[in-house]
Amino acid sequence: MTTLPEIEAAIKQLPEGDVRQLSAWLQEYLEQMWDRQIEADLGSGKLDKLIAKAEADIAANRVRSL
Repeated sequence: MTTLPEIEAAIKQLPEGDVRQLSAWLQEYLEQMWDRQIEADLGSGKLDKLIAKAEADIAANRVRSL
């Protein structure tokens, strides 16, 4: 089982509890991927301009409390 259609077909054969467990695992996996991407973007300087703008907005009081 190496293609997406094969994986989808296999998932359809699982009991609901297993599908829910798989869903939770996938969500955690996606969150970990997101965290790694943010860390990589921070390390490469990709977010420096956004951070600088946010800091400037805070310093100029152009923000509102959540």
